[in-house]
Amino acid sequence: MADQDFKYIIQDLTNIYLGARSTYEELMEDENVPHKLKEIIVRVMLTEVAPDTTPENHVFYMEKDSASFKAYKKMKARFKMSVWETADGKKRKKSGYVNREYSVEEIVGSRELHEKKDTIIVEEVHISKLGLGAVVV
Repeated sequence: MADQDFKYIIQDLTNIYLGARSTYEELMEDENVPHKLKEIIVRVMLTEVAPDTTPENHVFYMEKDSASFKAYKKMKARFKMSVWETADGKKRKKSGYVNREYSVEEIVGSRELHEKKDTIIVEEVHISKLGLGAVVV
């Protein structure tokens, strides 16, 4: 994959889409990232992780009682991931990656996803603009 794959910021009317391989530092420097999201990154995320951490890595190391988890939950964050699934002969005829979206609660609470984290490709983070507006920093 190219170095810039999964490093982007796109907005539509209701959501912000972040490439999951952008570091928090890169997000802070990007002019397309909303000011409120930058404030959340500085005041919440960077108090728990280093600036060179990506959302892709951060999500698998969050705890349910951490401020980062609570902020992502409040923003109604969903992570678009490609998860490797093996063939079972019934539903899946062949092994391969399956694209799915998971909420931050599903990822942090799932033992199965944590066990597979080395084979999972986290592609994108969807943040609700309505949820972003609800976060108090």
